[in-house]
Amino acid sequence: MELKDIQELIKQVNKLNLAEVTIEKKDLKLTIRTHEPGVPATYTVMPQQTLQPAAPQPIAIQTTATPQQTAAAAEAKAASTAEANLIPIKSPMIGTFYRSSGPDKPACVNIGDEIKVGSVLCIIEAMKLFNEIESEQTGRIVKILVENAKPVEYDQPLFLVEPI
Repeated sequence: MELKDIQELIKQVNKLNLAEVTIEKKDLKLTIRTHEPGVPATYTVMPQQTLQPAAPQPIAIQTTATPQQTAAAAEAKAASTAEANLIPIKSPMIGTFYRSSGPDKPACVNIGDEIKVGSVLCIIEAMKLFNEIESEQTGRIVKILVENAKPVEYDQPLFLVEPI
């Protein structure tokens, strides 16, 4: 069984909300659990979008912004424009995110580091296997979105990169 098959199986187990799946072949036994036994599973609940009935037309009120509000709004707009140019690097699998290959080792990348295609960015532990995650992008690390030793989901953004 190849890694792609295992990753697809993990996606299906999560999609179907199964607690555990075991597959046995002549030379392989694979068990996938959505959480450790005895530890409650955690779920993220997304708010549902509901259609609101049309509200009556609001009364127009004219306000004057203070210089601080105007500066803050301009800064927020500039920040959102800058973030629009950033490229997210996403997790290729479910697992535990580690910034370095060991507790006494330096982080693979830090904010401000320039990366190239093939640069090791982090380690993701999945089913007791430590997988080096390599960059598919050339650029500069602007933001690290995940804390060390925290679980990550498939396709979850890990880093924001400014292309060079």
